[in-house]
Amino acid sequence: MQNEGPLHSGGGLQGQVVAVPESRQLDVLEDLLRKRGAEVVRIPLISILDTPDTDTVLRWLREFIASPPDYFIILTGEGLRRLLGFAQREGIADAFCAALAGVCRICRGPKPGRALKEIDLKPDLLGTMPTTAGIIETLRGLPIENRRVAVQLYGEDPNLPLMDYLRQRQAQVLPVAPYIYAPKADEARVLALIEALANAELTMMTFTSQPQYARLLSVARAHGLETRLAQGLAKVQVAAVGPVVAKQLQDAGVRVAVVPQSLFFMKPMVTELLRLARAGMVEHAGHGVRRNAIEE
Repeated sequence: MQNEGPLHSGGGLQGQVVAVPESRQLDVLEDLLRKRGAEVVRIPLISILDTPDTDTVLRWLREFIASPPDYFIILTGEGLRRLLGFAQREGIADAFCAALAGVCRICRGPKPGRALKEIDLKPDLLGTMPTTAGIIETLRGLPIENRRVAVQLYGEDPNLPLMDYLRQRQAQVLPVAPYIYAPKADEARVLALIEALANAELTMMTFTSQPQYARLLSVARAHGLETRLAQGLAKVQVAAVGPVVAKQLQDAGVRVAVVPQSLFFMKPMVTELLRLARAGMVEHAGHGVRRNAIEE
């Protein structure tokens, strides 16, 4: 992004209390916010774990190595890193990377591309948008009929729209789901977050993945606090890291104040929060957040 030097300097978020759900890049996001003067409250909502179905993933990896597919659709950076982790523990990481180098790699967005860069590879193609629809649009121009197409899924979502499209095009689909979302966060701490939102103890909240809001809503429903959660989220400026997360929130009736326009990463999201704060569109916290109830 050009001509934005002042936004990346220190300050700009003083007086803001930002709720940040835990994620793989939590430390990065927390550091970006703190450097700009915000108080950060870390929220335990979900855990990301290797799938317990290890045998299925290892079979998929060995087949990939023995007979590389024509195309490999990589939906998340997390998924590729998990596959590499399985391969490393099995002693086949070098073979997997060598096979991967010879396959047409199609990434949903920039995050899988970043994971590829970590192993000195890059995407051959990107989705026209970092969504399933964007991947499908890219596939329309490819001769995938009777070709082998590997797909790294995210979480336990079977991504039926993508699977159905590939099968309609008569592709041979080879899906793999290397990780799961485990909602093991302490419920008492999630309840404390809902109360902090409702009591206007927070001024901003970020969402970087769909399971974060799903977990928050499920706890609220279990305790009859859906209305209180909705009221609390209406009192803060909500930031979504990209259009997929933003749509989930908007479909649930949550007003999303900030979504990066093109680069769907942590830093552009923080930049947009800075713009909001400097435009005077967010109030400072009215009173101190009860951090201990949420973070301990």
